[in-house]
Amino acid sequence: MKNKILSLLVAASALFVATTHASAGTLDDVKKKGFLQCGVSQGVAGFSMPDAEGKWKGFDVDVCRAVAAAIFNDPEKVKFSPLSAKDRFTALQSGEIDMLSRTTTWTMSRDTAMGFMFPVTSFYDGQGFMVRKSLGVDSALKLDGATVCAATGTTTELNLADYFKAHGLKYQGVVIEDQSQLRQAYDEGRCDVLTTEQSILYAERSALKNPEDHVVLPEMISKEPLGPLVRQGDIAWFNLVKWTTFALLNAEEMGVTQANVEEMKRSENPEVTRLLGVRNADGSAPGFGPGIGLDEEWVVHIVKGVGNYGEIFERNLGEQSPLEIKRGTNALWKDGGLQYAPPIR
Repeated sequence: MKNKILSLLVAASALFVATTHASAGTLDDVKKKGFLQCGVSQGVAGFSMPDAEGKWKGFDVDVCRAVAAAIFNDPEKVKFSPLSAKDRFTALQSGEIDMLSRTTTWTMSRDTAMGFMFPVTSFYDGQGFMVRKSLGVDSALKLDGATVCAATGTTTELNLADYFKAHGLKYQGVVIEDQSQLRQAYDEGRCDVLTTEQSILYAERSALKNPEDHVVLPEMISKEPLGPLVRQGDIAWFNLVKWTTFALLNAEEMGVTQANVEEMKRSENPEVTRLLGVRNADGSAPGFGPGIGLDEEWVVHIVKGVGNYGEIFERNLGEQSPLEIKRGTNALWKDGGLQYAPPIR
């Protein structure tokens, strides 16, 4: 009996050591190769799309760049893997990418049964519908019998089926894997309706031949909390990605911007100086960066590299962008939105 207990203790100890080693794996690997490999979409305006010179831009892209800036003090030390909705999870599971930042919805099955973890919701969204104005439709409840284009391998398909069944409506689905082909199918008239997250619908509308001929219907038929995704079993990497996003939100709340971050180091506000890793009066360091494997000025690196959350939102999705999406639920909590970050202390 004594030997059996000893064997169990040895096995448990070995498991603990293995788990501890695994938990530090991704950050060590990223530092060793000198760049972050981030999975993004194959092209969604405002979220992740290469420009005319091949440089990736967008909200999801900037989340990746923020993580790279936190690690390397350089937002350019990241490579992007354009992935379809179908292939994105395999790429993360296999280790082809270090993290996924691709308009991916946080669901229970993805969080519990697929070996992934969602560190944070970076964008609150909901599924909607886009139609041609010529159809004369002003509500999703008037879409009975419509042909609907949707991306395969997404929650969009399931939400679509649930909504139409719940309201006694019929539809014919046209499911396509590639996002650009999905938009093309709708633009060519192969379907009456295009459905996906509302924010992406605005992006897709801007890329159509005649954007003004299309309208996004008012209904939002689902909750779509979007955010970066990492593999389970690596709590250190999970924390780094989570707190990078929280740092963006805290920086916006405290008024720390890309333009004033150096000046804000001299703030009299202790919350601001803790955020920016400024040494205390006694010369001691705050210590929050080393707690996630980074240096003391990790937030300074992030904000210098990409700005705060509001700056990222406005240039990619908001009124400074062609999409002109209002902050809405993605406003800070103090402004009536849902974005709320725990304090760094």
